[in-house]
Amino acid sequence: MSTTPQPVLFTPEEIVQLQQEVSRSSLMGNTIDAYRKDVDAFMLLPLDVPGHGEAGGYEHNRHKQNYTFMNMAGRLFLVTQEEKYAQFVKDLLALYAEKYLTFDFHVQKNTNPTGRLFHQILNEHCWLMFTSLAYSCVASTMTETERAAVIEGIFEPMLEMFTVKYGHDFDRIHNHGIWAVAAVGICGLVVGKREYLEMAVYGMENNGTGGFLAQISQLFAPSGYYMEGPYYHRYAIRPLCVFAEVIHRHMPEIDIYHYKDQVIGNTVQALLATAYPNGEFPALNDASRTMGITDMGVQVAVSLYAKHYTLDDNILGMAKIQEGVWLSGCGAALSAAYEQASDTREIDAPFWPSVELNEGPQGDRGAQGFLRMKSRDNDICQLVMNYGQHGMDHGHFDTLGIAFFSRGQEVLREYGFGRWVNVEPKFGGRYLPENKSYARQTIAHNGVTIDEGCQNGFSIEQADAKHGIPHFFMGNDEHLQAMSAFANDHYPHAKMQRTVALINHDTLSHPVLLDVYRIQSDAERQYDYSHQYMGQIIRTNFDYTSHPTLNTLGNENGYQHVWEIARADVSGTTLLSWVQNNSYYSWLGTADSESQSLIFTRTGANDPQFNLRSEPGFMLRSKGRNHVFASVLETHGYFNEAIEASTDARGQFEHISVIGHNAMGTVVSLKGQDVELTVMISNRPDVTDATEHKIEFNNTTYSWKGFLAVQQENK
Repeated sequence: MSTTPQPVLFTPEEIVQLQQEVSRSSLMGNTIDAYRKDVDAFMLLPLDVPGHGEAGGYEHNRHKQNYTFMNMAGRLFLVTQEEKYAQFVKDLLALYAEKYLTFDFHVQKNTNPTGRLFHQILNEHCWLMFTSLAYSCVASTMTETERAAVIEGIFEPMLEMFTVKYGHDFDRIHNHGIWAVAAVGICGLVVGKREYLEMAVYGMENNGTGGFLAQISQLFAPSGYYMEGPYYHRYAIRPLCVFAEVIHRHMPEIDIYHYKDQVIGNTVQALLATAYPNGEFPALNDASRTMGITDMGVQVAVSLYAKHYTLDDNILGMAKIQEGVWLSGCGAALSAAYEQASDTREIDAPFWPSVELNEGPQGDRGAQGFLRMKSRDNDICQLVMNYGQHGMDHGHFDTLGIAFFSRGQEVLREYGFGRWVNVEPKFGGRYLPENKSYARQTIAHNGVTIDEGCQNGFSIEQADAKHGIPHFFMGNDEHLQAMSAFANDHYPHAKMQRTVALINHDTLSHPVLLDVYRIQSDAERQYDYSHQYMGQIIRTNFDYTSHPTLNTLGNENGYQHVWEIARADVSGTTLLSWVQNNSYYSWLGTADSESQSLIFTRTGANDPQFNLRSEPGFMLRSKGRNHVFASVLETHGYFNEAIEASTDARGQFEHISVIGHNAMGTVVSLKGQDVELTVMISNRPDVTDATEHKIEFNNTTYSWKGFLAVQQENK
């Protein structure tokens, strides 16, 4: 005999509190109003539970819309007490109960197991989680017969499918696994089968190898960083937060918000801390370039954090940007706090401090570094460097890769994934072959590729066994910030160290990016120091030859997808600048060898289905054994074609050189019109902020204390 569940995420007191927000101009009132407009519009459509179709097609999206709007309507019923919302949920549930078991498993095969509604079981997990929540909101208005039809026709078959037919995959430590346990746990609670809630929390074997607690223990570092990167983090954060709140309310003995040193709160902070100043997430690992902090999962996470952890100005600022809250007791708490704060002051946009986020369950598998610095006009630039672990089967092979954001746009760009999500004509919306052959290859990122190979030979098994080694992180100074890391066994017989710094100098309008990449090898090798950008080349300080007939850079490891557009023999300081939208960028680079080549590139070779984006890049190619590349990237000037305005089209810096390097340190010289800087970097693995350095190059002694120092010369 079925039970009559109560709403699993609402207490009677919270429902009363939310009812008082209806028609108010608060964040919660605005959220309720937006929900009503969207749900009312959808309810004008005829009910439809379609059969199978293409991934991303009508049928797929209609099932997704159905569970989305049932979830919203169930909550609206509690808040408004309008029967139409409950009736919509009940009518749609009845239709699913009638049809669900008449559907065979999906005809559209994917790399993941199929469901009866969707081409992959992951989507069916999503459907069950949201639909279970909706059912819990309206079940008290249903007859015993109506509830039995839904439980026997939908919920019980789904629970059996997820835990028996696909039981071998239920405890998988993965973002799919988080959705699976959240769906099964919530549905089990709703239908009065608490054993499914226990299974979802502790795993099928109840031995710590699976279930929600294992998921959050193994996928999230103590810092909160999610091993697959921000794109999958923002996807996993929603079931993580929703299920955490269910566990908090129905299994308080677990004390979920303090579990593993507050990993839930840490992971919300970590996700928010990765975002660029424009709110988009860096495309680390397999990732879309379009996801950001307005994603509904992130909105849920912000509301949950405000309720259960420290409510600071950055969380309030995030709520301001999101213009809404999670329709829940957590969201009500954030809305009330925001209203109280905004009554006395203006809520500023969030400014997340620079942060190094350790990786791995114990925090000992490298890290991801995020440096942020403001310019004179309060523009925020952000520098990202990857020196963590691989990221499982969604990882990219680009340890020590970087991305740089300045003046509202990504300047040194991450390619992201090779995929047209749910666009059926493009390989069924799945990952394209070029995701492996280009997007995940080392050459596709802003780093150094050795002998035209991929790190770890493109072996996921090898890559998962290794990680970068943090060297130092300096993120608290408004004039100088830096981070450094080693990757000692990602290429055979070669060790790599990359040090990047943001330098804010009085003579400059904007912080500059200094990049020093040091390689130690047992033999002479070819090094390609590559950069992906977007814009139009403005000037160079070298002559180059453009190729009337294009050839690829190579035959494998991503090189087969890269056209060589032009080439130049260069030496000393190599300068090129480009304009991207309204800003100029100038790059000066050098290598400590007598001869180098500057190669202009563009993606799109060997791409018969036009799957790759055609994007420009350039690389400084050199050969050597123990080797250093050094470059400085300057943001400057203003360009506006509409009003024919161009100011400061030339940067300040004119010269960069590597004075010397050894096991103790590397010294680099930067010279410009009004500034001359000497940058001294520690190469000692055991360096601390108190370590004294003294080295001599060209009869000049260089001394400094700590990780990195900048010495200014008078001009």
